[in-house]
Amino acid sequence: MPPASGFRLRHRRIPGPPADPVKARLLRLHVALLRRFGPQHWWPGRSADEVAVGAVLTQHTAWAGAARAVAALRARRWLSARRLHEASEAELAEAIRPAGTYRVKARRLKALAAWVVERWGGRWDRLRRAPLEQLRREMLGVAGLGPETVDAILLYAAGRPVFVADAYARRVLARHGLLPPSARYEDARAFLEAHLPSDPALFNEFHALLVAAGKQHCRTQARCDGCPLRFDFHGGLRAPPMSPVPALPLGAPRHSRGAPRPRVRGQR
Repeated sequence: MPPASGFRLRHRRIPGPPADPVKARLLRLHVALLRRFGPQHWWPGRSADEVAVGAVLTQHTAWAGAARAVAALRARRWLSARRLHEASEAELAEAIRPAGTYRVKARRLKALAAWVVERWGGRWDRLRRAPLEQLRREMLGVAGLGPETVDAILLYAAGRPVFVADAYARRVLARHGLLPPSARYEDARAFLEAHLPSDPALFNEFHALLVAAGKQHCRTQARCDGCPLRFDFHGGLRAPPMSPVPALPLGAPRHSRGAPRPRVRGQR
């Protein structure tokens, strides 16, 4: 006769996976930033092609100059991979002069456009379905595209779950002890992707909010007074509740027509 405890063993509660305190902490930071700064609506463009162009043009320059260059390309109806592929490099360079280092950026735009047209038929929907790891490796092989630019294009133009772990994000998270001060880009990206839900909408908004916090408070000389993330230091202040928050549900469409179109600082 089996022991009486056998019945209870069959019906005992099975413990789930251990909680991830880093995930919980990151999401609390996200909520606090969202409450303070509101949705950032990145990247403000009209198409995936325009987002990708903006990501290249904003390299090593202020967004105001990149935006003028994007407007010039829009006026010429060149904001598509095919039209950029067909345009002459000299004409393209002249059009994007406001973005600075325009000859270099013209070569980079031509290289990106050639890759999108020749590899993907000029169709961004194909990039949205391709295996992500292989796609990212291929993009890093395009001349002039570094990890931050590639990830901005993947996240904001293609809607892929890649975190843009730029200098602002690394500085904020390092000061909160979540990253070492010397964390490299790839290490920070891998850390964030490992501890956050793999949601492009979340990555989009959180990255933009970390940039906002970095510009306003977490500068080279920190301005902690009034920072919405002060509660996270030393556990001395009470963390804000997780809800409600002034944001769309994670993964919700960010525009009214067609498939969700992410927004950053540049799309058509």
